Amino acid sequence: MTRYGMLVDTRKCVGCHACRMACQHQNNLPADVSFITFHDRESGAFPSVRTETVPTQCMQCDDAPCAAVCPTKATYVDENKTVRVDRDRCIGCRYCIAACPYGARSVDPATGIVDKCRLCVAKADPAKHPTNCVSACPAGVRIFGDLDDPSSEVSRAIAATNAQPLASDLLSHAKFYFVR
Repeated sequence: MTRYGMLVDTRKCVGCHACRMACQHQNNLPADVSFITFHDRESGAFPSVRTETVPTQCMQCDDAPCAAVCPTKATYVDENKTVRVDRDRCIGCRYCIAACPYGARSVDPATGIVDKCRLCVAKADPAKHPTNCVSACPAGVRIFGDLDDPSSEVSRAIAATNAQPLASDLLSHAKFYFVR
């Protein structure tokens, strides 16, 4: 079985938002809705200050807290361990927003429906879907692939960089790994 995940190398991210704009375009999102959020962080003390831009989105948790609290099962984990939203079943209660430890949910203001990263890169057919967050990044920040295939580019990159989930202490088992 395929278990999709991603490596995000924050050392390369320049905060250009190309991934966010590609995502909005790919998913036909209004300008005020985004599945990717940017967090700028500083560490150190002057004159040795280090800045970091961290793009975050749904981490595709194996044990997704958002799915566990959804009263209509609109949020669910499919057979490939991808967290999905059935927009027809969503009642807009926002329990999933409260449960998500990553703040990775968005509300469509026109419909009140909650949505999130759809992992469109997993079904990327260059002829039909030429742009997604991975392909749009000019800095090569993101690597996508099958985490269960040790020879996949993403698995090799995670091993080589010792990438970790943002909150590795959580029991949600996020499938997005970050190099920081």
